[in-house]
Amino acid sequence: MSGPPLVIAEGLCKDFPSRRGQKVRAVDGVTFSALGGEVFGLLGVNGAGKTTTLRLLSTMLRPSAGEARVCGHSLLREAGEVRRCIGFLSAATGVYGRLTAREMVAYFGRLHGMDDRQISQRTEELFGRLQLEAFADVRCDSLSTGNRQKVSIVRAILHDPPLLILDEATAGLDVLASRAIVELVKDCRSRGKCVLFSTHRMDEVEALCDRVAIIHRGRLLSCSTLSEMRARAGGGRIEEAFVAMLGEAS
Repeated sequence: MSGPPLVIAEGLCKDFPSRRGQKVRAVDGVTFSALGGEVFGLLGVNGAGKTTTLRLLSTMLRPSAGEARVCGHSLLREAGEVRRCIGFLSAATGVYGRLTAREMVAYFGRLHGMDDRQISQRTEELFGRLQLEAFADVRCDSLSTGNRQKVSIVRAILHDPPLLILDEATAGLDVLASRAIVELVKDCRSRGKCVLFSTHRMDEVEALCDRVAIIHRGRLLSCSTLSEMRARAGGGRIEEAFVAMLGEAS
């Protein structure tokens, strides 16, 4: 069951300078809300503005215009509080190669103000769920791509945040590693958390998302449930509805 809005974005915009000194608008007036207890998908082709939108909401970037409230906190005025409420993970999230998996996770736990007992209990729980026990004391630069990403997942959710932001977190992973992330997302939703989920894999959208926003050229084209998207495609697949919407917008 869905809860109250944990993300309320209102007219978010982000400009970047071009090589000619002009401004390029990567995100243009994006407005939506995402609820506790739901997986909210962001779909779009490469360069559509998905990653920039998620980075804005995670405070990695500051909006050129617009505002958002994340877990009740202002993106512009309470960035520190926003960061305490979120876990952020992308396909490019790095690890510290010289640290072991356990050391890496403990480091970020301390940054979040957790004590050693809390870190130890939570680490054991999450390493067990993601089948990382055998790699807990292995240096991160010796781990496989999938296991490094699993360590990054643990880092992102160790402090049990109400909002999880996943930006193509399963890109390049094998089936087992991808499934581990998918199952974790389902668990987060069942516990009333909100998950913002960007992916190019339509099977993950079908399996996970409650609602989907389509972003094209920085603008929000639509925001609808999966059933509404299927109806738009005449009962077909989500991919067909997605392609049709992009065609209409071109």
